[in-house]
Amino acid sequence: MGIVRGLAWTSVGGDTLQIEVNVMPGKGNLLMTGQLGDVMKESAQTALTYVRSVCPRHGIADDYFDKHDLHIHIPEGAVPKDGPSAGITMAAAMLSAVTEKPVLAKVAMTGEITLRGRVLPIGGLKEKILAAKMAHIEKVLVPEKNRPDIGELSAEITRGLSIVHVKTMEDVLREALVP
Repeated sequence: MGIVRGLAWTSVGGDTLQIEVNVMPGKGNLLMTGQLGDVMKESAQTALTYVRSVCPRHGIADDYFDKHDLHIHIPEGAVPKDGPSAGITMAAAMLSAVTEKPVLAKVAMTGEITLRGRVLPIGGLKEKILAAKMAHIEKVLVPEKNRPDIGELSAEITRGLSIVHVKTMEDVLREALVP
């Protein structure tokens, strides 16, 4: 629980990254480690706000965050990471950790998240899809508004991948969480 594969754009192409979230006794703090830039830290805060706002829908007690801290870690700390496109990945990892529901292992995702759980478009999609293919991912979740970008990719790139377009975090969770 609490481990989700994200997709990232890098200066040398795309890459996958594991986002890990652990829950521990505490007072509602969010700890972040792993060379996260300012934009990525903002995405983590936005993801946490979204998760807290939907707790009742997922059977999480009102006082849960009064008694627990979350630690989000993105390994490979020597590589700086920044950008908004890991927002849905961080939110999925947080909700997975808090609800103790695992995420499917062969799923990767990319997308910016809003406070209300809308999924916004991202850049670098071709590189991210190639990274997913190289990592033997089976299903990739991408923002609905990136649908035209997927349409421009060759069949050679997308062959063997189930690409699912998502509009909201509810779409993400329906596709990513183990049933």
